[in-house]
Amino acid sequence: MKTICLYFEIHQIIHLKRYRFFDIGTDHYYYDDYENERSVTDVVERSYMPALNALEQMIQKGKGYFKVAFSLSGVGIEQMEMHAPQVLEKLQALNKTGCVEFLAEPYSHGLSSLIDADCFALDVKKQCDKIKEYFGKKPTVLRNSSLIYSDDIGLQASKMGFKGMLTEGAKHVLGWKSPHYVYNCALAPNLKLLLRDIKRSDDISLRFNNSEWEGYPMFADQYINEIDALPEGSQIVNIFMELSALGIAQPLSSNILDFLQALPEFAKLKGITFSTPSEICANFKSVGALEVPDTLSWVDEERDVSCWLGNPMQREAFEKLYSVSERVRIANDPRINQDWDYLQASNNFRFMTTKPSNVGLDRGIYSSAFDAFTNYMNILGDFITRINDRYPLEIDNEQLNSLLTAIKNQGEEIAMKDKEIARLQAKIEKMDAAGKKVTTARGTSARKTPAKKKTAKVTKPSTPTAKPKGKTAADVSQAEEKNKK
Repeated sequence: MKTICLYFEIHQIIHLKRYRFFDIGTDHYYYDDYENERSVTDVVERSYMPALNALEQMIQKGKGYFKVAFSLSGVGIEQMEMHAPQVLEKLQALNKTGCVEFLAEPYSHGLSSLIDADCFALDVKKQCDKIKEYFGKKPTVLRNSSLIYSDDIGLQASKMGFKGMLTEGAKHVLGWKSPHYVYNCALAPNLKLLLRDIKRSDDISLRFNNSEWEGYPMFADQYINEIDALPEGSQIVNIFMELSALGIAQPLSSNILDFLQALPEFAKLKGITFSTPSEICANFKSVGALEVPDTLSWVDEERDVSCWLGNPMQREAFEKLYSVSERVRIANDPRINQDWDYLQASNNFRFMTTKPSNVGLDRGIYSSAFDAFTNYMNILGDFITRINDRYPLEIDNEQLNSLLTAIKNQGEEIAMKDKEIARLQAKIEKMDAAGKKVTTARGTSARKTPAKKKTAKVTKPSTPTAKPKGKTAADVSQAEEKNKK
């Protein structure tokens, strides 16, 4: 039985503003806020929301049959937090269906995996934390920027704890092998590899609305019949693309969403299922190792990294940026970290390419590759100057790390002491309050109890001496005087 793994990438370019040489040292803000807001709003209205609504309807109609996977770059999430929170809310709603998986990828959508393993690990971890914050679960499958992969990158992904990784089913790597099976990393057998089916992915994302294409027009039943006709024993069909392909690369007027929504119905008739990447990693065994000594990606005919690092300008900018990666990591300053994420984004280097491409490249504000290089290097010059001003070059990285670690430890110790002082003060205040309460209670009790009344002694009146009968007063007086004598 065959299964389809449908995956969409969501990433948003951070547009840099025009930054001249004389701005270095005076202007530390590098971004075109107007263009960033405009571009996000445009892609959300024309692509993201219509596509996500269609996928939601497919999930509801399928009742557990239809499944889909996404990955979101961290910088893309930040842009949507500011300009299009409805996209994140929709993704959270999809997550609650249980039919959606979110994958890991570098937060910056950068190329750190090609030069700095520590930076790459931190970049992926940061994005995983963001995904868990929004969707409640850490990813178990990794998707590198533009599906960049090599044996070394696969080994690192395995050490980071990932069960699987997505990459390109490039012909020069596969040779006679088919992308319709699960493979494993040559250096890490526990890491399973899911290979993109280039033809069937590009039929949707690149050629669907091309009237000159020999397969035009393409219908959902025809598409599923091709998958069903794959050689006996074929296990998986990995259809990977950017979400913006639905609405931007292929306009909504082409009925691309109607085509997409019809796929599950025809697939079900053929006994073809849908699975998420983690389900495939759990349910399918690897048929063997796939050796990828040289780096590959899903970009251009060469399927390599030449579109980012193919000329001297790109390599100079790339090497200069990552020359300060360790100091950025050690310093861990919030504002510098944000600029670091945005400057790492792969599109900054793609704008500097001089090679022809079968996919149109929009350079934005730049008139040429050299213009993009000059603008980026001006910004990078100011960024590096800020780092060096804050942490002078006279202090090497080891000394800087020791110094900042000591400061951090002192700060933590002071924080612990402050907490202890606050705890003791609260205890003293509690004891004082309890003492006052007892005193008040005693005073109240004394006022309520009445004083005991003293009982006055009753003096009995003296009884007068009775007069002897038959005697007069004179006789008594004479008798008393006689007694005195």
